[in-house]
Amino acid sequence: MTAVPAAPAGSNTVSPFIMTEDATALIAFVTEVFGATEASEARTLDTDGLVLHSELHIGDSMITIADRKQDWPFTPAFNRVYVDDVEATLSRAQALGAQVITKPTEFFGDVFSRFQDPQANLWWVYRHAAVTDGAEAWGDAEGEEEVDEGESWESFTSPELDYIHSTLVEAMASLKDPRV
Repeated sequence: MTAVPAAPAGSNTVSPFIMTEDATALIAFVTEVFGATEASEARTLDTDGLVLHSELHIGDSMITIADRKQDWPFTPAFNRVYVDDVEATLSRAQALGAQVITKPTEFFGDVFSRFQDPQANLWWVYRHAAVTDGAEAWGDAEGEEEVDEGESWESFTSPELDYIHSTLVEAMASLKDPRV
Protein backbone atom coordinates (compact mmCIF):
# COMPACT_ATOMS: atom_id res chain seq x y z
CA MET A 1 0.00 0.00 0.00
CA THR A 2 1.32 3.47 -0.85
CA ALA A 3 1.52 6.24 1.74
CA VAL A 4 -0.75 8.53 -0.31
CA PRO A 5 -3.48 6.97 -2.44
CA ALA A 6 -3.71 8.02 -6.07
CA ALA A 7 -6.11 10.91 -6.73
CA PRO A 8 -6.86 12.84 -9.90
CA ALA A 9 -5.05 16.14 -10.48
CA GLY A 10 -6.62 18.89 -8.37
CA SER A 11 -7.99 16.46 -5.78
CA ASN A 12 -6.68 15.69 -2.34
CA THR A 13 -6.89 12.34 -0.59
CA VAL A 14 -9.93 13.61 1.34
CA SER A 15 -12.28 16.18 -0.18
CA PRO A 16 -15.61 17.23 1.38
CA PHE A 17 -18.89 16.72 -0.49
CA ILE A 18 -21.59 19.13 0.70
CA MET A 19 -25.28 18.45 0.09
CA THR A 20 -27.18 21.68 0.61
CA GLU A 21 -30.51 23.41 0.11
CA ASP A 22 -29.27 25.83 -2.56
CA ALA A 23 -26.01 24.74 -4.18
CA THR A 24 -25.82 27.79 -6.45
CA ALA A 25 -26.05 30.13 -3.44
CA LEU A 26 -23.49 28.12 -1.45
CA ILE A 27 -21.11 28.11 -4.43
CA ALA A 28 -21.37 31.92 -4.59
CA PHE A 29 -20.88 32.16 -0.81
CA VAL A 30 -17.77 29.95 -0.77
CA THR A 31 -16.36 31.80 -3.78
CA GLU A 32 -16.79 35.18 -2.09
CA VAL A 33 -15.73 34.19 1.45
CA PHE A 34 -12.78 31.92 0.68
CA GLY A 35 -11.79 33.04 -2.83
CA ALA A 36 -12.76 29.62 -4.19
CA THR A 37 -12.59 29.00 -7.92
CA GLU A 38 -15.14 26.77 -9.55
CA ALA A 39 -14.21 24.23 -12.20
CA SER A 40 -17.13 25.33 -14.40
CA GLU A 41 -16.81 22.31 -16.66
CA ALA A 42 -17.55 20.07 -13.66
CA ARG A 43 -20.94 21.62 -12.84
CA THR A 44 -23.62 19.10 -13.72
CA LEU A 45 -27.38 19.60 -13.46
CA ASP A 46 -29.75 16.74 -12.74
CA THR A 47 -32.91 16.20 -14.80
CA ASP A 48 -34.87 18.22 -12.20
CA GLY A 49 -32.54 21.23 -12.70
CA LEU A 50 -30.79 20.84 -9.35
CA VAL A 51 -27.00 20.87 -9.14
CA LEU A 52 -25.89 17.25 -9.09
CA HIS A 53 -22.16 17.99 -8.95
CA SER A 54 -19.83 21.00 -8.75
CA GLU A 55 -16.15 21.33 -7.85
CA LEU A 56 -14.56 24.29 -6.12
CA HIS A 57 -10.91 24.78 -5.28
CA ILE A 58 -9.87 26.59 -2.12
CA GLY A 59 -6.10 26.81 -1.89
CA ASP A 60 -4.78 23.30 -2.52
CA SER A 61 -8.08 21.58 -1.71
CA MET A 62 -11.28 20.77 -3.53
CA ILE A 63 -14.84 20.63 -2.25
CA THR A 64 -17.86 19.31 -4.10
CA ILE A 65 -21.24 20.97 -3.65
CA ALA A 66 -24.61 19.60 -4.78
CA ASP A 67 -28.28 20.28 -4.14
CA ARG A 68 -30.14 18.13 -1.67
CA LYS A 69 -33.28 16.51 -3.05
CA GLN A 70 -36.57 17.48 -1.39
CA ASP A 71 -36.98 14.11 0.35
CA TRP A 72 -33.38 13.86 1.55
CA PRO A 73 -32.65 14.64 5.21
CA PHE A 74 -30.95 17.80 6.39
CA THR A 75 -27.23 17.03 6.66
CA PRO A 76 -25.14 20.07 7.51
CA ALA A 77 -21.48 20.01 6.54
CA PHE A 78 -18.63 20.64 8.96
CA ASN A 79 -15.53 22.03 7.25
CA ARG A 80 -12.12 23.14 8.47
CA VAL A 81 -10.34 25.80 6.42
CA TYR A 82 -6.97 27.50 6.93
CA VAL A 83 -6.89 31.16 5.88
CA ASP A 84 -4.40 34.02 6.01
CA ASP A 85 -6.77 36.42 7.80
CA VAL A 86 -9.48 35.01 10.09
CA GLU A 87 -11.05 38.40 10.80
CA ALA A 88 -11.35 39.33 7.10
CA THR A 89 -12.82 35.90 6.33
CA LEU A 90 -15.41 36.31 9.10
CA SER A 91 -16.25 39.81 7.86
CA ARG A 92 -16.92 38.54 4.33
CA ALA A 93 -18.98 35.65 5.68
CA GLN A 94 -21.06 37.92 7.93
CA ALA A 95 -21.70 40.33 5.04
CA LEU A 96 -23.26 37.38 3.20
CA GLY A 97 -25.48 36.33 6.11
CA ALA A 98 -23.25 34.01 8.14
CA GLN A 99 -23.39 33.98 11.92
CA VAL A 100 -20.15 33.91 13.92
CA ILE A 101 -20.35 31.01 16.35
CA THR A 102 -16.88 31.26 17.90
CA LYS A 103 -15.00 34.56 17.88
CA PRO A 104 -11.29 34.45 16.95
CA THR A 105 -9.52 32.71 19.81
CA GLU A 106 -5.93 31.60 20.38
CA PHE A 107 -5.88 27.82 20.04
CA PHE A 108 -2.62 25.90 20.52
CA GLY A 109 -0.61 28.54 18.65
CA ASP A 110 -3.24 29.17 15.96
CA VAL A 111 -6.11 31.62 15.75
CA PHE A 112 -9.40 29.76 15.54
CA SER A 113 -12.99 30.78 14.82
CA ARG A 114 -16.25 29.22 13.64
CA PHE A 115 -19.20 30.47 11.65
CA GLN A 116 -22.47 29.06 10.40
CA ASP A 117 -23.34 29.89 6.80
CA PRO A 118 -26.91 30.83 5.77
CA GLN A 119 -27.61 27.17 4.93
CA ALA A 120 -26.61 25.93 8.41
CA ASN A 121 -23.20 24.46 7.52
CA LEU A 122 -20.49 25.01 10.14
CA TRP A 123 -17.03 26.24 9.13
CA TRP A 124 -13.97 25.97 11.38
CA VAL A 125 -11.62 28.78 10.27
CA TYR A 126 -7.96 28.76 11.32
CA ARG A 127 -4.91 30.90 10.78
CA HIS A 128 -1.79 28.98 11.57
CA ALA A 129 0.47 31.17 13.67
CA ALA A 130 4.01 30.82 14.88
CA VAL A 131 4.14 30.32 18.62
CA THR A 132 5.97 33.25 20.19
CA ASP A 133 5.35 32.94 23.92
CA GLY A 134 7.35 29.76 24.51
CA ALA A 135 4.23 27.59 24.41
CA GLU A 136 4.15 24.65 22.08
CA ALA A 137 1.66 24.42 19.27
CA TRP A 138 -0.69 21.46 19.09
CA GLY A 139 1.26 18.41 17.91
CA ASP A 140 4.62 20.24 17.89
CA ALA A 141 5.90 19.12 21.26
CA GLU A 142 9.00 16.95 21.30
CA GLY A 143 8.49 13.94 23.50
CA GLU A 144 4.81 14.75 24.02
CA GLU A 145 3.20 12.97 26.89
CA GLU A 146 0.87 10.29 25.70
CA VAL A 147 -2.76 11.00 26.51
CA ASP A 148 -4.59 8.27 28.38
CA GLU A 149 -7.58 7.05 26.41
CA GLY A 150 -9.79 7.63 29.44
CA GLU A 151 -8.51 11.15 30.11
CA SER A 152 -11.34 13.66 30.35
CA TRP A 153 -11.85 17.07 28.74
CA GLU A 154 -11.28 18.71 32.15
CA SER A 155 -7.59 17.76 32.07
CA PHE A 156 -7.11 20.02 29.00
CA THR A 157 -9.42 22.86 29.92
CA SER A 158 -8.67 26.58 29.92
CA PRO A 159 -10.92 29.62 29.48
CA GLU A 160 -10.19 29.58 25.72
CA LEU A 161 -10.92 25.88 25.34
CA ASP A 162 -14.05 26.17 27.49
CA TYR A 163 -15.27 28.96 25.18
CA ILE A 164 -14.44 27.01 22.02
CA HIS A 165 -16.20 23.91 23.38
CA SER A 166 -19.30 25.68 24.69
CA THR A 167 -19.86 27.59 21.43
CA LEU A 168 -19.76 24.32 19.48
CA VAL A 169 -22.17 22.63 21.89
CA GLU A 170 -24.58 25.59 21.54
CA ALA A 171 -24.28 25.67 17.74
CA MET A 172 -24.88 21.94 17.41
CA ALA A 173 -27.93 22.07 19.70
CA SER A 174 -29.44 24.87 17.61
CA LEU A 175 -28.93 23.32 14.14
CA LYS A 176 -32.20 23.38 12.24
CA ASP A 177 -33.16 22.37 8.72
CA PRO A 178 -33.38 25.67 6.81
CA ARG A 179 -36.39 24.31 4.88
CA VAL A 180 -38.50 24.05 8.04
